[in-house]
Amino acid sequence: MEIQISQNNRNSPSISNLFLSFLKLGLTAFGGPAMVAYIKKMAVDRHKWLDEATFKDGVVLCQSIPGSTAMQTAAYVGLRARNIFGAFASYVGFGLPAFILMLILSVFYASSHNMPKVVSLFSGLQVIVVSIVAQAAFSFGKSMVKSYRDFFIPVISGILFWRGMSPFIVILGAALAGIVFFKRSDTPKTYNDVKKENQLFKQISLMVMIPFLFLLGLYFFDKNLFRLAALMFKINFFAFGGDSELCR
Repeated sequence: MEIQISQNNRNSPSISNLFLSFLKLGLTAFGGPAMVAYIKKMAVDRHKWLDEATFKDGVVLCQSIPGSTAMQTAAYVGLRARNIFGAFASYVGFGLPAFILMLILSVFYASSHNMPKVVSLFSGLQVIVVSIVAQAAFSFGKSMVKSYRDFFIPVISGILFWRGMSPFIVILGAALAGIVFFKRSDTPKTYNDVKKENQLFKQISLMVMIPFLFLLGLYFFDKNLFRLAALMFKINFFAFGGDSELCR
């Protein structure tokens, strides 16, 4: 699979439009990995910022790297629609409602988690995770599994996950199987494609430096906060499989 870097969106939104659209989506759409379906409905079906093939390539990419698939998909849509600043606007807008809500709920939970009604409430919510993951699997499968080859890879991967194999190895094996089963001829790149790739590489390199500079500053500001941030960074960096890590 080859992810084309050059923009192919049909309707280019403004940065503020991206931010507000994903902010609204973050406020109204629930369900962890199932939210990718809501992102597709908004970005592909309603606003037509991306075509369906480009969006599917992005979902595959986001599922194959560490971290939350839904958050990464939001950033991917913003990146394809308005480059690096669009990715930042989409990512922040999409994650901001959940961040604020989690702060509020954490304060509430810390003071009432031993109450019988609260315990019963969270016990019921835990069961919902199963249906959320099942719904997400059905949504992805319906749109992506078109032939026996498409069906073969997820079934074998699912069995390996069930047997406890490392997600990194399973993802790598699926990628190699994709090279064998879905080999396509390379499309030659134009001068504009190469120029945009170089520009995007510089922008992404700058964005990657920001969290490391933040960690460095946190180290001198508060050692305890630095250790906490470094621990979360390590967990997220090695948590392959997106939101499916919740089930492990």
